[in-house]
Amino acid sequence: METIRAFLAVTMPPAVKEELGMVTAVLAGQTPERSVRWVKPDLMHLTLRFLGDTAVSRLPAITAALDEVGRQAAPFALHLGGLGCFPNRKRPRVIWVGLDGDKKPLIELKAAVDAALLPLGWVVEERPFQAHLTLGRVNDGRSVGNLDLATKVQELAVGVTAVHLIESQLQRSGPVYRVRHSSRLGE
Repeated sequence: METIRAFLAVTMPPAVKEELGMVTAVLAGQTPERSVRWVKPDLMHLTLRFLGDTAVSRLPAITAALDEVGRQAAPFALHLGGLGCFPNRKRPRVIWVGLDGDKKPLIELKAAVDAALLPLGWVVEERPFQAHLTLGRVNDGRSVGNLDLATKVQELAVGVTAVHLIESQLQRSGPVYRVRHSSRLGE
């Protein structure tokens, strides 16, 4: 059975990727080399749901479910927010930038995606959804103690107009993403 590693996400406009690249460069200058694996700006996205290894034969059902979600959701916008860490500042594993604005449409979109996946065998995730864009994964939490989470991030708009089914191929040089399907909101 052929499988792909997949996730559902909202992609970022070029101006947002450029801003996040500049923020990442500032943060990288505050940390020792190799202490954080920084995400390339072109790969930055808002993950709605990680699907994991998924049978290619299941993709038509997933895309049909996504298209239905898209038909029932209207496009909306958020904007870039401040920086943070998961699980917390004392033990950082992930460095991220948040999304701010009226999050109600995003929460509703996430719930609709989860509901559409439930009959296909994906259970609803237990941990609460927190809208964020991963900037880097910390290799050694002790080495990032000087990280300035007050670093300025421009409040650029993030238009949410589609949900994408993305294939992630893991390579030694980092992941390679391929959009397998796009479900436009409001269509």
